[in-house]
Amino acid sequence: MGFFSRLFGTKVNDSLPGNSYMFRLGSSTSGAMVNQRSAMQISAVYACVRVLAESIAGLPLHVYQCGKNGSREKAVEHPLYFLLHDEPNPEMTSFVFRETLMTHLLLWGNAYAQIIRDGRGQVIALYPLMPDRMRVDRDENGQIYYRYQLGADESHLDKAGTVDLSPKDVLHIPALGFDGLVGYSPIAMARNSIGMAIACEDFGASFFRNGAAPSGVLEHPGVLKNPEKLRAAWEVQYGGSRNSGRVAVLEEGMKFNPIAIPPEQAQFLETRKFQVDEIARIFHVPPHMIGDLERSTFSNIEQQSLEFVKYTLNPWVCRWEQALTKPLLSPKEKREYSIRFNVDGLLRGDYQSRMNGYAVGRQNGWMSANDIRELENMDKISEEQGGDLYLVNGNMIKMTDAATNPREKDSA
Repeated sequence: MGFFSRLFGTKVNDSLPGNSYMFRLGSSTSGAMVNQRSAMQISAVYACVRVLAESIAGLPLHVYQCGKNGSREKAVEHPLYFLLHDEPNPEMTSFVFRETLMTHLLLWGNAYAQIIRDGRGQVIALYPLMPDRMRVDRDENGQIYYRYQLGADESHLDKAGTVDLSPKDVLHIPALGFDGLVGYSPIAMARNSIGMAIACEDFGASFFRNGAAPSGVLEHPGVLKNPEKLRAAWEVQYGGSRNSGRVAVLEEGMKFNPIAIPPEQAQFLETRKFQVDEIARIFHVPPHMIGDLERSTFSNIEQQSLEFVKYTLNPWVCRWEQALTKPLLSPKEKREYSIRFNVDGLLRGDYQSRMNGYAVGRQNGWMSANDIRELENMDKISEEQGGDLYLVNGNMIKMTDAATNPREKDSA
């Protein structure tokens, strides 16, 4: 099972299983070692993971009860509501829990959490599990099970070695994969692109460590008895970025002849810039959200943010919602309850656009004052004050009286 095998004492390369395909971590074509932790040291990777993880963690997450007429209300009395909205376990808030799992999902391609139940089978806690310690397999009957290698930090399991968990006891969110069971790590699939970014950073660090200047040749008119001593003295006086720009004093007719930067080194900045776009493409994050504003303007940045919600965040939201619903709700509850993120706040436009939209909805009778106030996170107006009334434009009368002639009503 590839990278899972190392959990059980077998020396293998770090890889991800799935049908007959293998995506390995380790040395890239550029020679840089790539894994989840080295990738996170690249600022573009860290920024993409942070943006997506914080976006999912910051979205309101609710359990809804569905009505017969298609309406739905927040099921605040349902036991899952508090776990998902506030505290999935005594050690974490909902934000930290979802941020942690989303980080696992983006780096390893899978996110796992153990579901703790009481004697009645009711969910009472959710604890994150490390993806690199989990193995997904089938038993002799073809049933899926999860085998987890315990660590010293999983004290809530109160066991040692490995433990087998059934699917009903594991919250599993897989990313893109070929078998529908285990996701593939974006880091492993884009190993060479990330490896090149690491190599560029190493080259840049070395370049500035050596003075941010090209190497050169010290030319002496005579014969030097100890050239190594001269080289060492030169590097002490003029080597390194801190000594860049110092005036060199040459004696005995010596000359310093700098060597021009090769063309491939002259493209260093362009290469680094391209790698930022490449990493943003891997995670499907708009470049402006990780600090690259080269192609952003005041006229299109709002549209780019809306596209981020629709085309980047929405697929992750769907994965989360369906993965949460499957093990946490019973078959009977699935017909009555649903687990949903609220992305309305991210889809809102600027203040003026929202007010114009609300005015159209209010004047055409399909939004009440309380509908609008709820979207703006404002307190509702009481029913006696008309907060739930639906009005139509013109005389601003009740919608139920719109088809009635007011004069006929008064004469009656």
